[in-house]
Amino acid sequence: MTSDTAGKRIIRSHFRPPWWLANRQAQTVFPQLPWVAPKRLRLRRELLELPDGDATAIDWPIAGDDLPLSAPLLVILHGLEGSADSSYARMMMRAAQRHRWRSCVLHSRDCGDYRNRLPRRYHAGETNDIRFFLDQLRERGHSGPLFAAGYSLGGNILLKYLGEAGQGSPLKAAVAICAPLDLHQCSDALNTGFSKLYQHYLIKRMKTSVMRKFNKHTAAFDWNRAMRAKTFAEFDDAVTAPLHGFAGMQDYYDRCSSGRFLKDIQCPTLVINALDDPFMTPAVIPLADRLSKHVTIELADSGGHVGFIESGTPWRPKFYLPPRILGFLETYAASTSFMDNRTLP
Repeated sequence: MTSDTAGKRIIRSHFRPPWWLANRQAQTVFPQLPWVAPKRLRLRRELLELPDGDATAIDWPIAGDDLPLSAPLLVILHGLEGSADSSYARMMMRAAQRHRWRSCVLHSRDCGDYRNRLPRRYHAGETNDIRFFLDQLRERGHSGPLFAAGYSLGGNILLKYLGEAGQGSPLKAAVAICAPLDLHQCSDALNTGFSKLYQHYLIKRMKTSVMRKFNKHTAAFDWNRAMRAKTFAEFDDAVTAPLHGFAGMQDYYDRCSSGRFLKDIQCPTLVINALDDPFMTPAVIPLADRLSKHVTIELADSGGHVGFIESGTPWRPKFYLPPRILGFLETYAASTSFMDNRTLP
């Protein structure tokens, strides 16, 4: 796992935190503070009708509506219980706007302020929706290069999709940020030490979402067991697995951990993770021989979970991720076919 081995499949990041924000918990929490999060954009809501009769929401920045269909388009996949209103999504849409790129946030089902129709929600391995949406974009006349960036759980979905699709994906390049490459390891990490606080907060949000959609009489799972869940493993075994056709938490984690799909990816893909991420441990990082030649993992010693604040002041921080993501993707924006570029920068 060094920077100079295995044909640069695993590299060390240039990211360094500022002296005033070197702690991994601070890096994780700071971007959520109200004066740090970028201002909300004016968004246009589109409902995506899905082949199974369900629907989900796509939010488009109105400022991008005047751009031609030949402009690059960045599809953003949010994290657990996230939405277009998440700080990192707002930040990425604004960065794309500055580059004169179109962008959108494809919501996982039942996320944001849109309730899906079917008695189900979303999970870490749901790749049908992004597959369908990307195909729809081409059918609707979008002729520009397609890119995707997935954060946390959205990163896991993106990587799994890319591995499943192989050369059949219309994406020219992709970036996954802080993806939980091994769901077993991440579930254990979130049940340890200070990380239990993140687990408690997220499970509380997930229960609130479940209660908004179901009740004790309509739930297709053991309601009492779900409400008693205190860990991700318990919640996923009680709710996520039965709602989405898995035999249980073990089956769900086994089949949906994106690390096992990295060897099959045929699209230039950058995976950015921090070794101090409180949502996981360094053990989630696979060996270089388990990666496709089209995948590069960039490892930062610090950065927390989707933090990566690199400089500035506590009142005007500067973030590493938006320029790094766009810098990688724009390398592939000018080529006529995603098959033209196979060497990662």
